[in-house]
Amino acid sequence: MTIEADGDNAVQVRTEHTDPLVPNRLSSPQLAIMAAKAYGEDGRVNPIEAGTGPFVLKEINGTQSARLDRYDDYWGERAELAGIDADYVPDGTARAAALRTGTADVVEAVPVSQVALIDPELVHEVPMPRTNTLYLNTERGVFSDPTMRAAAREALDQAAIVRTVYEGRADEAKGLLGPALAWADGLRSPIEGRPEAADPNGASITLGTFTDRAELPEVAVLLEQQLKAAGFTVHQEVRQYAHIESDMLAGAFDAVILSRATMLDSGDPVAYMYSDFACEGSFNIAQLCDPKVDEALARAADLPTGPERRQAIIDAEAAILETDAAVPMLHERVIQGEAARVANTVRDPRERELITEHTRLDGASR
Repeated sequence: MTIEADGDNAVQVRTEHTDPLVPNRLSSPQLAIMAAKAYGEDGRVNPIEAGTGPFVLKEINGTQSARLDRYDDYWGERAELAGIDADYVPDGTARAAALRTGTADVVEAVPVSQVALIDPELVHEVPMPRTNTLYLNTERGVFSDPTMRAAAREALDQAAIVRTVYEGRADEAKGLLGPALAWADGLRSPIEGRPEAADPNGASITLGTFTDRAELPEVAVLLEQQLKAAGFTVHQEVRQYAHIESDMLAGAFDAVILSRATMLDSGDPVAYMYSDFACEGSFNIAQLCDPKVDEALARAADLPTGPERRQAIIDAEAAILETDAAVPMLHERVIQGEAARVANTVRDPRERELITEHTRLDGASR
């Protein structure tokens, strides 16, 4: 990709090969355009007072908090709020408590276990493009045998996980793509060509997951019970994500429970599918390398956006599911808490937007 100036207020973007998703890629939150003063000679970037939005970033306190004030010279519509005080609270119980006590006006990612303790009028749910999936190691160990992967798939009880761990606040998976992509389900056909399940006969497997999403350790406990009931011997490893990612990618586990965004930065599922399931995928936890899958992904990637690309995406999904390298369990929902006085927040399935110039606190200026 090359980029060059086109006058004072435009740039031209060119790619080496035809890429129908260039507009999508340029809309990624990972692409931040800031004032020239943000870029230091040492290569470091300081975003303080260097953006273009309705609020100006005034203060960052590491990974703890940030403060933004309304930017009255904003080129668009003047923001309703005088500013935003953002606190980053990794503990879900503490986030929920902040909403209950009025310490916070808006809370992201309320844990399912805390929802019952909050006034239902303050809780809002939106299906999100995030799938909880059981990745099975196709390269080595027990699940290098397709019939054993089939046994794991048949052992999984999605309804029990949704009912108990998620208290009904999730959707059972019909595929890798969930209800946040409303078009997906109507294009699916039954998956064919899967092998018959073998008898696990006590085969020993290591199941890994991480603590950063509150529900995953609970899912691991329930899934262990289901796999044991099917005849597997299961050993769990649960760590923080930062301490488990490298082992997951290296294929150190027989199975991994992962909560995975299916739209990624481009807003298109092909990027996620390629990353996770192509032979050269950069996030291929299942260690999958299947020519049929690669061919299906290549075809989908080359098509322009529209009905034909959507069908090709579903065909690629079917090719992936046929391998049993990934067993989709459920699709999560955004559970967002908002105080009664808050109006016009964004309930974004992709968790990109939250507060905009239209957000307001009724009866207050901040």
